[in-house]
Amino acid sequence: MAAGWRILRALGHVLRGLWTIRSEFGKLTPEATDLLVREWTRQMLDILGVTLQVRGTPPAHGPLLVVANHISWLDILVMNAARPSHFVSKADVKAWPVIGALVTGAGTLYIERESRRDAMRVVHKMAEHLRGGDILSVFPEGTTGDGQILLPFHANLIQAAIAAEAPVLPVGLSYVDPVHGRRHDAPLFIGDTTLLQSLWNTLRATDVVAVVHYGEPQRAQGRDRRSWAQDLRDAVTALREG
Repeated sequence: MAAGWRILRALGHVLRGLWTIRSEFGKLTPEATDLLVREWTRQMLDILGVTLQVRGTPPAHGPLLVVANHISWLDILVMNAARPSHFVSKADVKAWPVIGALVTGAGTLYIERESRRDAMRVVHKMAEHLRGGDILSVFPEGTTGDGQILLPFHANLIQAAIAAEAPVLPVGLSYVDPVHGRRHDAPLFIGDTTLLQSLWNTLRATDVVAVVHYGEPQRAQGRDRRSWAQDLRDAVTALREG
């Protein structure tokens, strides 16, 4: 019954979020928009029963490219609750029920990962945003993992930071069971698990702590995109484990 009540509250909160996007976002400054996004996502985490824990220092301003490991559909909400930004996401997220509309309304850039041409288009668009002083967030693994071992980072997205001469900030994400001090599996979204199954598992849980661990910004310092992507993967691994 608790999970059912959470679903009703979450649906109501989603409808309020969609109304806010359509009625307010075009009239607000970027700072005011970020504040609305942060407060809305924090309220959603409360409804879902997820506790947010932030380690390190969230970025105050851009230009900045944020790179994080990818575990769940919940990652975007968690990262926006810590510090709102524009996300770069695979195109199929746009078709997700309800969540897709929210993510799209928040200014997400979509990429068709199977298309080399589309990937180049998005990299150029990312560079433009970075030159404009924005904070962008990406999941360089390209898909969700099991929260234990990071997949290889796709280096092409890192090229945007090189082109814009912008720093990159590594971030480690994890979901923790605070009672037993170990990884919490409820938010996992991997393998044959569907979005609805993962959502239901999260709604039924009562003790999920989402940890967002910020590292230190890095600059390319002569590294090409592949070597920098590997160094960033190592940094994200250390933050996630820390």
